[in-house]
Amino acid sequence: MAITRPSLADRVPSRAFASVIAGLFALALLFGFAAPASAASEDPEDFPYAIAGNVKSAGEPIAGATIVVTGDDYTGQATTAENGSWRVPVPTKEGTWTVELVQSSLPAGVTAPEGFEFTQEVEFGATSTVTRNFTLAAAERQTASFWDQFVSRAVNGLNFGLMLALAAIGLSLVFGTTGLSNFAHGEMVTFGALAALLFSTTLHLNIWIAIVLAVVVSALFGWGMDAGLWRPLRRKGLGTVQLMIVSIGLSLALRYLYQMFIGGGTEQLPGAVSTVIPGLGPIRLTITDVVSMGVSILVILIFAWWLMRTRIGRATRAVSDNPSLAAASGIDVDAVVRVVWIVAAALAGLSGVLWAYFRPGIKWDMGTSILLLIFAAVTLGGLGTAFGALVGSIIVGLLVEVSTLWIPSDLKYVGALVVLIVILLFRPQGILGRRERIG
Repeated sequence: MAITRPSLADRVPSRAFASVIAGLFALALLFGFAAPASAASEDPEDFPYAIAGNVKSAGEPIAGATIVVTGDDYTGQATTAENGSWRVPVPTKEGTWTVELVQSSLPAGVTAPEGFEFTQEVEFGATSTVTRNFTLAAAERQTASFWDQFVSRAVNGLNFGLMLALAAIGLSLVFGTTGLSNFAHGEMVTFGALAALLFSTTLHLNIWIAIVLAVVVSALFGWGMDAGLWRPLRRKGLGTVQLMIVSIGLSLALRYLYQMFIGGGTEQLPGAVSTVIPGLGPIRLTITDVVSMGVSILVILIFAWWLMRTRIGRATRAVSDNPSLAAASGIDVDAVVRVVWIVAAALAGLSGVLWAYFRPGIKWDMGTSILLLIFAAVTLGGLGTAFGALVGSIIVGLLVEVSTLWIPSDLKYVGALVVLIVILLFRPQGILGRRERIG
């Protein structure tokens, strides 16, 4: 029996896939340097338990105050942050701990009312963290009218919708050109946030440089995923259902790989806490929110120009409309799909960074938490249409935030999905989708 050696073209995907795996492990090792050490370490930050809380006066946070925690032959202390929060790790949860707000550390002009207790006793329960707050003076209760709350939440919903649109556009592009419903898209969102955390916190780069590098690395990640996994599977003739199942398995693998190296806690990017811009009436926007909205709008405009005016953008739309006809017209469908994966991953990575600021915080499953909303936005706007994904994302973002005027915050994602179902009952193809003949 003759044995044939694989050609160079057949070996390229294997090499590319090996490169992707090597890159993932390299990234994992880098994150491993920042991973928590074992509980046996003497570094207080590695203790498995903590006492936390905040210090406020009349509703305003108190920064720079000292908190001292004593008990079990251990003493630890912390200084309150700009938002008044503090956290003191402790080696054990047994026994009674004493938490003291050092009166002499209060900033000038901040006083405590007569009879205020600067010391509290703390005992742990079933959890590893216990909270104790110090409120020096009660805040004045302020009420806002319905319309003031509506305007404030609508603005927040627009911010959320623009951030969601970046991820939804990428998912819609992939579906339009390949027919794949990529359930690992949420992990691509998380990847961008983790890359920004790596460059800014671990490598101590400027946050703007870190964000740019995170988007570039995310784009390379998308290229590697297509070259090493999706293109070989497409060439083997796998159907869309089989590819979808592969994407689910990839999602699980990436998600728990993230958790393995960064843990289950929440990490913050630099500048996550910023001041509220005054003079906007009922609207509460921070500088970070305004920058996030500006970046989202700018990137969406650049993407729209790329899709409508450039040669590769027109080729992308042609492949999305009819891949067979596009191939017959001389368009390199594989090259277009490769570009689509790169663009989709870059947009998802940027969306992950903005999502980390909106939440705020980075977690190993942060992308999964909004994956259903991303799919809802794509379906609502029209499957495979990039501009439909934009419209659907803004609608979903507004519904999610505004719906909290009537329903509990824990159910706000459900409200958006209910509206999605209602709209699809009357327009199954979505807002900007086209009717397709079946059969």
